[in-house]
Amino acid sequence: MTMPRSPREHLRTAAARRLFFQSSGMALGTAALALLENRAGAVSAGSGGRVHPPLPGLPHHAPRAKSVIYIHTNGGPSQIDLWDHKPKLQEYFDKDLPPSVRGEQRLSTMTSGQARFPVAPSKFAFAQAGQCGRWINKELLPYTAGIVDDIALVKTIHTNAINHDPACTFVMTGSEIPGKASLGSWLAYGLGSENDDLPAFVVFTPLPDINPSQALFTRMWSSGFLPTRYSGVALRGSGDPVLYLPNPDGVTGADRRTMLDGLGRLNERAFARYRDPEIQTRIAQYEMAFRMQSSVPELTDLAGESAATLALYGDDVRKPGSFTHSLLLARRLVERGVRAVQILHRGWDQHGNLPNDLKAQCLDTDQATAALVTDLKQRGMLDETLVVWGGEFGRTVYSQGTLTKDTYGRDHHPRNYCMWLAGGGARGGVSFGETDDFSYNVVENPVHINDFNATILHLLGIDHERFTFRFQGLDQRLTGVEPQAVVRELLA
Repeated sequence: MTMPRSPREHLRTAAARRLFFQSSGMALGTAALALLENRAGAVSAGSGGRVHPPLPGLPHHAPRAKSVIYIHTNGGPSQIDLWDHKPKLQEYFDKDLPPSVRGEQRLSTMTSGQARFPVAPSKFAFAQAGQCGRWINKELLPYTAGIVDDIALVKTIHTNAINHDPACTFVMTGSEIPGKASLGSWLAYGLGSENDDLPAFVVFTPLPDINPSQALFTRMWSSGFLPTRYSGVALRGSGDPVLYLPNPDGVTGADRRTMLDGLGRLNERAFARYRDPEIQTRIAQYEMAFRMQSSVPELTDLAGESAATLALYGDDVRKPGSFTHSLLLARRLVERGVRAVQILHRGWDQHGNLPNDLKAQCLDTDQATAALVTDLKQRGMLDETLVVWGGEFGRTVYSQGTLTKDTYGRDHHPRNYCMWLAGGGARGGVSFGETDDFSYNVVENPVHINDFNATILHLLGIDHERFTFRFQGLDQRLTGVEPQAVVRELLA
């Protein structure tokens, strides 16, 4: 007969198990522990003195990109009105979308009860741009039209989710199920960072003028099942970029250092007793917070930027919290060796009055987006910086609600939408995949969102099939457990 174990035995067993899986080979938190013990020397064996060292064996192959700047247009930008030119749609204005096109698709509750599904052609004029002859909405994206030769456009991204919460979670974590690690956290975990004084993964959440209340979820930059030290650090748009960054009155930097050293010793003793990896995370976070007291004010000081650079980005570049200001800081972060920067711009959810609201969103983002790519290129950084642009799904060709020549709305559409890559080994000027005449179904070269994520990892030197973390009995991957493939047509 097996006797039940005491709570103390359970704790001892759990500690041993955590020690085996988390400490053996992973060395979680050792960088921060070593910093506290010997900040002048090497951080840890084999780390090269880095606070954020990569995992042993990574990258798997020579990377084309050293860092990534991911612009997430939260809400689902309309591919029909921006990238996927469908001139024949003018003939179908206000005619019902043929049932053969719509098929058995699941519709959202916002349009599933409509009596009609009237086709709404884009009211905006498309034109060809660049040497590649890319069709693009030059009315809404005049600045982006100037960089199309640097862009690898995918017109056939598709996803599983039809509502915002699961769709946003899917595009950022590879799964609709909360609790998974985000792309930036995976990169911070696997590749670390070349900057010792800033987080490996930084997040901005600028507020637009249109629909600023649309929800964002911290799981989009969370570390999920990875240790929490790999979560994205969100910099604030107003006030201090990080709360409590300055020391209180009467407290000097030396005082803060002494306090952290003492706290570190207490945490080391707690870790030796309990073997809880989150104790090491706390040590690392305290140390990084101390370093950010110096690095963040220098990061956000734009005095060293030339007048030409500031003019390139536009008038909002000096407005903290704006999309434009965030993109300039993103360039400054990767310039300093930060691995991943994520900008989440809300409000791309035009269920009604799309022409007006989409125009406002583009006005807020177009110049700065093109400026970022141009700025990186001028500095010789684009070859090693991967810029990603896209949302969580697209929009329907049929109108949600009232349709007129001047206004219409569009519902969520997961079957096909557009995303693009620039720099970092992406093949500029290419357009991959084709949709039908209604931009409603993929007819050539479908690309699942996790194929796209696998491609991002590949450009950063990571084999997505070999990049795993054991959790709940599974070797978890950013790209999920189903087969996914790198889209090699997007590679330079």
